[in-house]
Amino acid sequence: METRSSKRKRLLQAQSESHTAIDRITHLPDAVLHQILLLLPIKTIAQTSVLSKRWRLLWSSFPDLDFTTLNPHCMSCYYFDSCGGRSSVSPNPNTLDCISQTLAAHQRGSDIRVLRFRAHLGFSRLNGLIRSAIRHNVQDLDIDVCTDDYFNLPRCVVMSESLKALSLKFRPPGFRLPPSMVMRGGFQSLQTLSLSHMVFYKKHYLLDLFAGSAFPVLRKLTLDSCRGIKFLDVGCRVLQDLTVENCFQLHGLTVSGPRLERLRVVSCFESSSEKSWVKIIAPRLRVMHWEHNAITETSCLENLASMEEAFIGFFALDEDTRAEKYKSVSNILSGLSHAHCLTLQSQCIQILSNNHYSTISLHPFHNLKTMKLHTVLDKNNIRGLLCLFRSSPTLHTLILKIITHFKAEKTKAWNKALWDHMSSSEQEQYWESRSQTFKSFLQHLKVVRMEGLVESENEIGLIKFLLKHGMALQEMILCSGHSNSRDPVRRHEIRSQMMGFSWASSNAKLAFH
Repeated sequence: METRSSKRKRLLQAQSESHTAIDRITHLPDAVLHQILLLLPIKTIAQTSVLSKRWRLLWSSFPDLDFTTLNPHCMSCYYFDSCGGRSSVSPNPNTLDCISQTLAAHQRGSDIRVLRFRAHLGFSRLNGLIRSAIRHNVQDLDIDVCTDDYFNLPRCVVMSESLKALSLKFRPPGFRLPPSMVMRGGFQSLQTLSLSHMVFYKKHYLLDLFAGSAFPVLRKLTLDSCRGIKFLDVGCRVLQDLTVENCFQLHGLTVSGPRLERLRVVSCFESSSEKSWVKIIAPRLRVMHWEHNAITETSCLENLASMEEAFIGFFALDEDTRAEKYKSVSNILSGLSHAHCLTLQSQCIQILSNNHYSTISLHPFHNLKTMKLHTVLDKNNIRGLLCLFRSSPTLHTLILKIITHFKAEKTKAWNKALWDHMSSSEQEQYWESRSQTFKSFLQHLKVVRMEGLVESENEIGLIKFLLKHGMALQEMILCSGHSNSRDPVRRHEIRSQMMGFSWASSNAKLAFH
């Protein structure tokens, strides 16, 4: 007769065995399991294939193959043979063998959504890998390779109907694109394109590749370190994001995008070119990043009414002092007159300060609420600052990031006498004499933040001027630019002097950092 105790043990054991028999994960749909595996490195995903036949099938049909997570110096790779049999483990295999064998064993009828890899390989091997990916209807192809010779991009890539994103980064010597006739008839489904180290030498017929009807659905384009480009015309109909970087041989750039929203141009144009130009027509452009570019001979920015945020900087040589260069910079800044947030690097302010041509002026920034200026705060840059203040009648927040050579400035430390006799400051007199020209600026400015202070006379003069005439000023934040800690008593004394100015028109709250 079975006792209660033995019966309870039997039931608990049966219940335990019942729960053990249920594998809830394995019976999930393939798409769900693929999404879970996507969170793991590809080596770990491959290792799951040893668990069972079900997991082997999952690995052989896995659509997102990112081989960039493999360690090329020490790795193990799991793959399937062409017969679809059991998995094999190869200790420390070559990265290319892993990629080739995985693609060869990929389940027939299973498309590849993403393929990414980095390698140093020969022409034929790379050509075979790309063709294999295209046969599996790859949607996102990301290749970063180094070859011993120029690589000619296979035409099957251009004509692929499944390819939606293509990123090609070839180390020197680089790669070549197919003939123009092939290019114009292809890439019908491509939405994102990134090309690095593309070779345009002796292929000038490709220079207007992005200007016509090619790339009908392209939304994002990146060109980096492309050689042989002198004139670039970008006018893709639905393009939203354009980046052009390190194209030092560029002479002329035309961008006309009816749907373009973001533009980034960095380290481009030949500084010695006498006929360089840029023309931008983009009614929906919201963000523009123009950094470390040589000043073009002419600039034209039209119809940028949607501009929200702009970052502008130049690479200027000492000989860039002709009226045409100043006019070009003025045209760029004036073309951004609709911006809500504007950041200018120090070269911009130097160029405006060195302007001796009275015909040059900026359009008012009527929408500008925040302006951040990187500048050396000395008498040589006051003219540029004055020009910008005058052109910003409704500015709310001013951020000055002061660039200084500490060794040269450290002897100009704060002292009590400096505060008692600032009326003799040449800089302050200059600001006072021109205060009426930017009266609207002083009536609207509410927040000032000055970063990198070394407490020089020039800085103190501007601080006093803004406190005295900033009628709407609510807050001024002063951030020290050096790490040397001051005597707390001395610091407190200086702050007390600043906050005790009886002549200050504003009731601004002062904060020290």
